[in-house]
Amino acid sequence: MKPSEFLSEPLLQDLPAWQHYSDAIIQARPTSSELRVFSTAGLYVDMTGQRYNSTISKAIKELLKARNFDQKRDILLNGGMANITEKRAAWHTALRKHMPPTTEIAKERSRAIDFVFRADSERKWRSILHIGIGGSDWGVRLLTSAFGYTGKWRDIRIASNIDGHSIEGALSGLNPHETLIVIATKSFKTSETLENAQRALEWLKQAGIENPYNQIIGITANPQAAEQWGLSPSNIFHFWEWVGGRFSIWSSLGISAALSVGNEIIGGIQNGAAVMDQHFATADIDENIPIQMAMAGIANRSLLGFSSLNLSVYDARLNNLIPYIQQLEMESLGKSTAINGQKVTIPTGPTVWGMTGTDGQHTFYQWLHQSIDGAAVDFIACLQADHRWPKHHEQLLANCLAQREALMQGKSFEQSYQECLEAGMPQEEAQYLAKHRTYTGGRPSNLILLETLNPFTLGALLALYEHKVFVQSVIWGINPFDQWGVEFGKVLASHIMDEIHHPDTHHPHDISTQHWIDYLKKQ
Repeated sequence: MKPSEFLSEPLLQDLPAWQHYSDAIIQARPTSSELRVFSTAGLYVDMTGQRYNSTISKAIKELLKARNFDQKRDILLNGGMANITEKRAAWHTALRKHMPPTTEIAKERSRAIDFVFRADSERKWRSILHIGIGGSDWGVRLLTSAFGYTGKWRDIRIASNIDGHSIEGALSGLNPHETLIVIATKSFKTSETLENAQRALEWLKQAGIENPYNQIIGITANPQAAEQWGLSPSNIFHFWEWVGGRFSIWSSLGISAALSVGNEIIGGIQNGAAVMDQHFATADIDENIPIQMAMAGIANRSLLGFSSLNLSVYDARLNNLIPYIQQLEMESLGKSTAINGQKVTIPTGPTVWGMTGTDGQHTFYQWLHQSIDGAAVDFIACLQADHRWPKHHEQLLANCLAQREALMQGKSFEQSYQECLEAGMPQEEAQYLAKHRTYTGGRPSNLILLETLNPFTLGALLALYEHKVFVQSVIWGINPFDQWGVEFGKVLASHIMDEIHHPDTHHPHDISTQHWIDYLKKQ
């Protein structure tokens, strides 16, 4: 497809195929009448808790065809201009392909692997301070928390936001002579990251380190800016403009995690993701897991009134999977303007939130089960545990399955009333209390089970969510690869900083913001 063809696409609600899909979803029963379990790359995805039948299957295919999905998928996977508003590719999938050694991708990958190998061989650096935010942060946090139990000998600290407590806490207790600092920023202009990097540089200088820049590496798509900051070319690892921040864990950004948990883990996640890429590219629509998850998510958000997606992750090692997917989905799908420039009127990306199980059961599950709104839920767990207490794991999985069953099946007033009577309650009290013990049921969910948590299965899981998001963006008609919504606040913040430090400078503000700017000036 040419870019001009994207711009002439109709809005979703104007497609007859959308009306057919809407009708099929609304008329279907809340859960599938047949078991729907898919499997690939060490993952099992149970979608029995979603609406599905032969009519929905037919409508999905019709809608994908109406949106020219096959062509758009080819554009994404082959490095075409998938990011229309910024006029570039979104070719992060190339970073996990097996590339000929002469390609720039393969050369940069080898540089990163060699750097980690040399550091390990020389037993160099006892600690890593990773400085980055957003896409330059969450992937590293995810990998190091997921696989930190493997006992790698390096301590890793992460400083992300501009709150001084973040960098102060990250530096606390570190030996500056044994710490490597990693600055990760695609643009090398991110204000929070550069401010934290400056503090870390000063920390090295104050320790009397003769050439502190030798202990700092940069990972960026803007090597010129990194050199201007003071880094030598040999300490700069490059990735490309066509790699979005929220997809950058597949690039040299993985160095920090590799130094902490091992080079083999980075290769493992890339291999798992590559298998999921192949599944996404070749599997039939009815068996294509990203497509099926995407279409169920669209039904839940745009047709059934579920404005949020809850991630209930029943594995403590995957606690950082929640903000990782939260950023992936909400930055990609939180759009209200279609690619054709018109306003979107159908609800798009959901709010994504969650917690690890079983903590969530004691925090928000009351709301999931009995609130008016409810949420779609992705239950994520591992079939095998890597600890010494099998009874713990049995209870964990039992809770995961039970909560999903309760959301799907619910409990009627009649059931609750009978239970109250059997417990010996008087009839009047039983009638009253049974109303409070009724569960709506029919609330949508997916169950995603990893055979075991290893780099391969985690890589496949991350790629699954990436492709799911892409499919949803195609149907909703939005660009998932830009994030203009974050820019305006950055501009206003720079104006406010300018006014605080230069009293003669003035920018227009609302009365509340102006009040607090004036207050800060007096401090």
